[in-house]
Amino acid sequence: QVQLVESGGGLVQAGDSLRLSCAASGRTFSSYVMGWFRQAPGKEREFVAAISRGSISTYADSVKGRFTISRDNAVNTVYLQMNSLKPEDTAEYYCAAKGSGTVYSHGGYDYWGQGTQVTVSS
Repeated sequence: QVQLVESGGGLVQAGDSLRLSCAASGRTFSSYVMGWFRQAPGKEREFVAAISRGSISTYADSVKGRFTISRDNAVNTVYLQMNSLKPEDTAEYYCAAKGSGTVYSHGGYDYWGQGTQVTVSS
């Protein structure tokens, strides 16, 4: 069982940066593929980024070059550095973990956090 708690969301202006954090419970954090997803009002949840056990990362085309996912296994935390934020990045951001599969598959996540809101004003 893994519990995930996101933090770092907020209200920013277009062009600003934010760093989201996701703290995970449990002693097997390093064995999980970790992902970030987001859901905007009235839209389906979408993949943002994922990082493998060995820190290989993948990104949605919409955030490639602006967002960076990273992980620190020593403190059971995954991060999402978001730069050059745009109004269309406004969404609830969720952290997720899966014990099997790869970063190349966007499905199969077993555990989800409660989300943190990111709002980008124009």
